[in-house]
Amino acid sequence: MKINCKGQLIDLSQPKVMGILNITPNSFYDGGKFSDENLIVNQVGKMLNQGATFIDIGAYSSKPNAAFVSVDEELNRLLPVINLLIKKFPSILLSVDTFRSEVAKIAVDSGVAMVNDISAGILDEKMMETVALLNVPYIMMHMRGNAQTMQSLTHYEDVIQEMIFYFSQQIHLARSFGINDLLIDAGFGFAKTTEQNYEVLQKLELFSMLELPLLTGMSRKSMIYKTLNISVNEALNGTTVLNTIALQKGAKILRVHDVKEAFECVTLFNKMNS
Repeated sequence: MKINCKGQLIDLSQPKVMGILNITPNSFYDGGKFSDENLIVNQVGKMLNQGATFIDIGAYSSKPNAAFVSVDEELNRLLPVINLLIKKFPSILLSVDTFRSEVAKIAVDSGVAMVNDISAGILDEKMMETVALLNVPYIMMHMRGNAQTMQSLTHYEDVIQEMIFYFSQQIHLARSFGINDLLIDAGFGFAKTTEQNYEVLQKLELFSMLELPLLTGMSRKSMIYKTLNISVNEALNGTTVLNTIALQKGAKILRVHDVKEAFECVTLFNKMNS
């Protein structure tokens, strides 16, 4: 189970950690924290030293009811950071968190190694064609609607069955364009209630039938802090618990704010299974 990132084959038979770098002013946890070059370099250097294989950069918050951001604004936020990080860390493997094909293309042309699309190509019909031409790995997440509408789109007859059907359709479409390296993301918190999030986690191993690497992103999300009746700042321990469960159920990439703790999860999980 390997993916090709800028000519480097990354083996996902042992799970990896993806560190989150939000360069938006309004992300639910770390919005506005990394607006200065030194802070960005220090944070990314810290995540790499703590064991992150990938760094995922997002410039458009996808939290519920997030404000619209223009393409120009998204690129104005992204490109200086991409250029800065590639200059400071030449071997870095960057992922761009965007649902726009235009942003994906410019980011990859600037040195990004992977595209992480919360909409699996649904919000931009040119995305899959663009990713195929760029020949980079493509992460497809499950969601419904967009940031403004997804919280009203949580009715499912069978959430797991409908998610697998969704992924099957989008995988078929991606393959038709010639995308080689595909990954799936269950989309915790996207068009799902807390109860549905936990049902997805409980049955996460069922997604192995799709025969693609699975990424999970539960870091400090409301499914943790609302359940525990704590603040987002207190949700690290809960994140670690759910990351451990996800690894046991087949997750190959943990997308997290706190790399050290996630890497320790992976290390202990690998030890247990060695």
